[in-house]
Amino acid sequence: MPHPPCLRWGGEAMQPVLKKITQAVVLLTMSVTGLAEEAQVAVAANFAEPIKAIAATLEKTTGYKLKITLGATGKLYAQIKNGAPFDVLLAANTVAPAALEKEKLTLPGSRFTYATGKLVLWSADVTRIDANGDVLKSGNFRKLAYANPKTAPYGEAALQVMNQLGLTPALTPKLVQGESIGQTFSFVFTGNAELGFVAMSQVLESGKLKSGSMWLIPQALYPPIHQDAVILDHGANNPAALALISLLKSTDIKDLIRSYGYDI
Repeated sequence: MPHPPCLRWGGEAMQPVLKKITQAVVLLTMSVTGLAEEAQVAVAANFAEPIKAIAATLEKTTGYKLKITLGATGKLYAQIKNGAPFDVLLAANTVAPAALEKEKLTLPGSRFTYATGKLVLWSADVTRIDANGDVLKSGNFRKLAYANPKTAPYGEAALQVMNQLGLTPALTPKLVQGESIGQTFSFVFTGNAELGFVAMSQVLESGKLKSGSMWLIPQALYPPIHQDAVILDHGANNPAALALISLLKSTDIKDLIRSYGYDI
């Protein structure tokens, strides 16, 4: 005896069900495809401007998109250790990526130095900072901003500069600490601190100072800030993550990174 129409796959009563199943499969396929075309990237705050341009170039040339999370390297490292689903880490030091590599939380062989940062003393006031940074010795200001040295490599470098200059005791009462180099820049930009130690990349545009006044701190006063990138376990099979790392090594992107004051 043939099945009633309502129970046969070809029956009219099953057509709405089949349509819903087909729609669900299509949505699931789109979702999986979308995930494969996007990489979640943890980026040190000093690299905020370059990564925007790099993300735009990646999307234009490959169609892949980046979901960017900015923060202090130490905090990003802690998030990754606690299971945050990042695919790539662009750190502000070599220590965090190396530690993750040692803990087998990265794609072996993917770590490399993508930039070497520079520390500057910057003020939003065009007359505040002289060519030799003598304003630090004068003490003619209320607040001096720097990043948390425990989580931000640029903050650690700022401490080393103050120590090298022998100014730490005199400057300590004036210090205001940002959670990251991004927040430190905001303190100075908004006038909450008259000057601060920030990344050169934050105050340059097309190789020129965007605004204010700046002292490029001599490299002899702090160790080079080598910044490493690494693909994390979560991104080992993500084509967008792999494409990002490949792009970072390209000549054009290296030139872009240099335009923000970095060495390669």
